[in-house]
Amino acid sequence: MILLFNPMDLVTPDLGLVFWTTIAFALFWFLVGKYAFKPIANAINSREKSIEDALNAAENAKLEMTKLQNENEKILREAREESASILKEARAIKDGIINEAHGKAKDEAQKILEQAKSEILAEKNAALAEVKNEVSKLSLEIAQKVLGKELNSEKDHQSYISNLVEKENLN
Repeated sequence: MILLFNPMDLVTPDLGLVFWTTIAFALFWFLVGKYAFKPIANAINSREKSIEDALNAAENAKLEMTKLQNENEKILREAREESASILKEARAIKDGIINEAHGKAKDEAQKILEQAKSEILAEKNAALAEVKNEVSKLSLEIAQKVLGKELNSEKDHQSYISNLVEKENLN
């Protein structure tokens, strides 16, 4: 069997092979460095910058969300306070209206009671006056019948009274 190449050539390279391999290797790294590393590095830097910007934007959004959440809580707290204030004011107005109505009702009842008392007193006085008139008429009628004469004038009354007083004083 005839070999076309010597297996020892793989282990001990020839000076020409080393030269051309080195040139090819240097040319490869020059081309990769010029056309591949810079765009890759730029892409990596660009990606790193976009990630950093995205993280900053996320942090800003988080801060903004916290701020909005705090504002919302503040607005809700103010709304609750205002609601409580309105309810308290409404209760106070309700109580005021009820108290005013009670006061008016008491005043009206007092007026009606006073009016009824005055009407009763007036009726009582009128009835007493009527009774007195009737009693005096009956007394005069009885006195006329007893005396047998009618006393028409004030002078007749005075003289009759004087006579009665004299009789009583004598007794």
